[in-house]
Amino acid sequence: MSLPKNTAAARVTQTEEYLIKDEPYYEPVAKEIDIFEAAYRQQLPVLLKGPTGCGKTRFMQHMAWHLKRPLITVSCHDDLTATDLVGRYLITANETVWVDGPMAHAIRIGAILYLDEIVEARKDTTVVIHPLADDRRVLPIEKTGELLVAGDEFCLAISYNPGYQSVLKDLKQSTRQRFIALEFNYPSAALEKKIIRRETGVDETMAERLVKFAAMTRNLKGSGLDEGASTRLLVHAGKLMSAGIDPRTACRGAISQALTDDAEMIAAINELSASLF
Repeated sequence: MSLPKNTAAARVTQTEEYLIKDEPYYEPVAKEIDIFEAAYRQQLPVLLKGPTGCGKTRFMQHMAWHLKRPLITVSCHDDLTATDLVGRYLITANETVWVDGPMAHAIRIGAILYLDEIVEARKDTTVVIHPLADDRRVLPIEKTGELLVAGDEFCLAISYNPGYQSVLKDLKQSTRQRFIALEFNYPSAALEKKIIRRETGVDETMAERLVKFAAMTRNLKGSGLDEGASTRLLVHAGKLMSAGIDPRTACRGAISQALTDDAEMIAAINELSASLF
């Protein structure tokens, strides 16, 4: 059995692979950029919390670009295991070799590791981040006996949607209290309109109507909808409109059908759309 080569040249190549070359468009809502940068400089892990589609992932892309660090993103799910994160032995034609998972790989190249929707992962999986999220900043790899120590450039960030909290899918206090927390929400109407125009190319009137439509759907949260229309969905609808799709059809495909499968609720949302477009 052998471990993979970890030469300086290999690390440079791997670092460049995950670098974000062009600045991702992001409009700050409060002081989130300043807080994240300060946390990064102080080697503190960061927790992003907020509804789906409000800009958490785009924020992480922007910060990775801003800090000039590679970004490794893991979309967490029910079947994600600790082995998936840390690494495993694989059998090749001639030998058995160790292959780093995204967590070990991020530490080796000094990347920002972003675990998206962390509560979707199994509870026994999230425990492996604890030694990285406190003063130790280490990752024990039991299968190889190696203790990976995170360098100054490594950063751990996680996210979750508090709106989906339940007994089974909540963030434990033992995890939560290791992190600096940044709360995200939908931007103000004026800022959301600016984002839609910038991202889609629709005119001011259409962007304003989309923002009003979003507010209507968000008022239905808890009354038939788990979540209202996110900024992401508004951008999707705006892009369809810019491509020549009728506004009502665009809103039906990008928003009402995306929000729910309930026929009565879809009809109600489409009626709201018809009142504006």
